[in-house]
Parts: sequence; structure tokens; C-alpha cells
Amino acid sequence: MNFFAALRSALRALAANTLRSILTMLGIIIGVAAVITMIAVGQGATNRVQEQMKGLGSNIMLVLPGGVTTGGVRLGAQTGQALTEEDALAIAKDVPEVQIAAPSMRTGAQVVAGNTNWNTSVLGTTNDYLEGREWLLVSGRNFEAAEMQGSAKVAIIGQTVAQQLFGDADPLDQVIRVKKIPVTIIGMLEKKGQNSLGQDQDDTLIVPISTYRNRIQGGTGGKLKRVGVINVKVKEGQSMKAAEDNIKDLLRQRLKVQNGAEDPFNIRNLTEILQAQEASSRIMTLLLAAVAGISLIIGGIGIMNIMLVSVTERTREIGLRMAVGARGKDILAQFLIEAVTLSLIGGAIGVLIGAVATWAVGQFAGWQVSMTAASIFLATIFSAVVGVFFGFYPARRASKLLPIQALRYE
Repeated sequence: MNFFAALRSALRALAANTLRSILTMLGIIIGVAAVITMIAVGQGATNRVQEQMKGLGSNIMLVLPGGVTTGGVRLGAQTGQALTEEDALAIAKDVPEVQIAAPSMRTGAQVVAGNTNWNTSVLGTTNDYLEGREWLLVSGRNFEAAEMQGSAKVAIIGQTVAQQLFGDADPLDQVIRVKKIPVTIIGMLEKKGQNSLGQDQDDTLIVPISTYRNRIQGGTGGKLKRVGVINVKVKEGQSMKAAEDNIKDLLRQRLKVQNGAEDPFNIRNLTEILQAQEASSRIMTLLLAAVAGISLIIGGIGIMNIMLVSVTERTREIGLRMAVGARGKDILAQFLIEAVTLSLIGGAIGVLIGAVATWAVGQFAGWQVSMTAASIFLATIFSAVVGVFFGFYPARRASKLLPIQALRYE
């Protein structure tokens, strides 16, 4: 018996018991659909973290002011004002692992353009900030050295601010007011999307840090060089841990911290945090796929059960086939093809249901999902393997029947 003849015979046998075949395939259908959907959800979560890492920039650390203690009361993180622009310059110059160190300060402000206004985040920083975050401009230019030194009234805006203030019009060279200060837009940033906290990174307006201090914040002479955070980018291939230790030693020396005293600053390695989130997402994807894979195994047990019943019901047919010349391997092939056909048809239906379920999760639950060809291929191959594995024993049992005994079976 050739393959196609065995396939036709298998399809006829399955069609003769349609309802039983459908119920047998149900475990495979649910298993394949669950595997595809769970992998899509897990991969979507992983992709989301990777997008956040890309939006953040690679090898990024934040140096933040520490807490202060007043009257024995600790006021918490970032309540101190220990960091300055000179500290940022020293980090960039004296720590060999560091590529850039950009000081920055941030506040919220109402921004007005003509008859339109929008409340956004105003960031005072340097061009190094954009380099560290790998944030490119889609139009315009960066700050010039003279603008940085002279507190020039210029700004670079994110796309959310541009959309809210100007719609589809070109924002370049437009004059807006930030806390009643007229500012000219010289550049627009590429789209970044949301960060890990769900905040819109494109809802921002960036000015030179000197402009922020002297015009927007209106700082006094005693606070001219204070900064809220130093954004540090470590060189590619350099150790983040070594850079963190060297920054800590340098700042303790500059701030004259006594041995054993608490650091008046905090260092956060954002890249490691997001990498840990990505690893967690991958582990969760594997766990979800493993749980869904249990349904495939249960479906395989159902196939074995039904195939054993089928062998028993068709014992006389098997004996008749052997009596007219069918060999044991022909009987083995026929029942194996039946088992694999059940698995593949169930797998194909499961793929369709999994695709619909994945779409529904993304559409109605609002989750980011990613269904790949690899997950479909994996689920399909696994379903075929389940058919072979659980169908082999019944098929082998059928092929080992003796023709005389089979013909006598009642």
C-alpha cells in the first residue's frame, strides 16, 4: 500500500466516525490555539520591554540627589540638592567608562501658541542628553554652543506637543510662550512612545539648561549650577558595574563624604532594570507555552485512546487485509497516518482559532501581542509529533495481530 492509498483509507475511516473524530481532535485544537495565543501574548510583552529599552537608550544610568535629614526626619529620595553641572562634567571627564554625562532639570508648564495651549513637561539639558538616549531629530537642529552659554530662548519639542499646538502644520521657527517667556522652536524630535510607566515621552519640550535656570525657573545665583539628575551613558562594551562604582567614588570625593557616611546621591541602572523585565517576560512566555502544551499532551492521550478503540473495532478488517496480502508495515502506516491526520487537522483548526484569539486579545484587552510564523510552525510540528508519539502504540499493536486470530475476533 502506497502513501496516498493509506491516506485515502485513513480519511475514509475518520469520516465514518465524524463526531468521534471531532471530539478526539478537540484536545489538539485547544492545545494549539492556547500555545499560539500564549506565545503571542508573551512575545508581545517582550517586544514592549525591548521598545522601552530602545526608547530609553542603551547603557543608561541616572545619578539622582539623595535624601536629606531635618531634625532627625528623613525626607526621602531626591529631596537633597547635592548635584551640580560641574559634577556632570567631572563624570564625563574622569570616569573612563562614561561616554556622556548630561545634567538636566525638569518641571511642568503651560505652553501657549497663538490661541492654543498645552500643559507639558519642560526639560532643561544639553545636546548630550539626546545623544545618550539615542533620540534623533526629524527636523530642525540641536542647540548651538552660543545658545547653551547665553540662555537663548530656543526649544526642541516632542511630537505630542507639536500635534497639540500646531496640528499638522510645521512647528519650526514658530514662537511659543513657556511661562510667559517667548521661545522659538528650532527642532522636532522623532517619536518615542510611552515609557515603562505608561508616560508619553513625546509630550516634552527641551530647552538649554542655562535657559531653564535663568529664564524659566528664575533661579538665584546660589543655585545656578544645581541640577535635578545627571543622565549617564556608558560606552559600548564597558562594564556598567565598573562605571557605577567609579561614579560613586568620584562623587563621594567631590562631595567630601566621610567614610562610612551615607551617599548623598542615588545611582539607578535603568538598562539592568529593563533587562530584568525582559528576562521575566521571556520566562513567563515559556511558562505559558508549557502550560498550554499540556493541552496538546492531553489531546495526544485522547488520540491514543480512540486509536486503541478503533483497532479493537476493526480487528476483523485488519485480519482480512492481512489475509489478502497486506504486510504489518502497511497496517502500521495506515493507523499512524490516521493518528497524524487527526493531529494535523486539529492543529490547522487550532492555528485559526489561535489567530482569532490573539487578534481578540490585542483588540479588546488592549495588550500588545505578536504572533510569529515560528510559533505557528512550532505548534503545528508539535501537534504532528503528538500524533506520531501517541498513535504509534495502537498502530504497532494493530500491525502485530495474527490474521487467523483477527478473522476469528467477534
